[in-house]
Amino acid sequence: MRPKVRIVINEEHKAVVAIQAWWRGTLVRRTLLHAALKAWIIQCWWKQKLVQLMESRRRVALDAFARQEWAVVKLQSWVRMWCIRLRYLRLLHAVRIIQVYWRWHSCHTRGFIQGHYNLKENQLNLQLEISLGSQACRVQQCIPLPIKE
Repeated sequence: MRPKVRIVINEEHKAVVAIQAWWRGTLVRRTLLHAALKAWIIQCWWKQKLVQLMESRRRVALDAFARQEWAVVKLQSWVRMWCIRLRYLRLLHAVRIIQVYWRWHSCHTRGFIQGHYNLKENQLNLQLEISLGSQACRVQQCIPLPIKE
């Protein structure tokens, strides 16, 4: 009878070994699953960080581009203003030359009246110069003002 018991123990031993192997395999698979999940979580977190980093770099690049564009537009407006100002000053100079010649011509042909006045307290000081061709007349007069006190 002894040999039969030994065979049963052998089969029990094999069954125990199979159960232990299954259990160890389950533990290993669970550990590997946890490790894979943790690795996946770290990878997802790292991908989010990369997206945030790329977004911040894109924003910085966009801000730099916008500042450059603003500076270019500002510089262009200053250059346009400078060119227009030069043109305006040239035209103003031409107008003044034309006015001088016109005033000289009208003064010598028709005459003109030029004057100054000062207003002090209750009197008006008036100085006038009237020119007709080569003749000139100067008038200076002090006019009292009727101010009621």
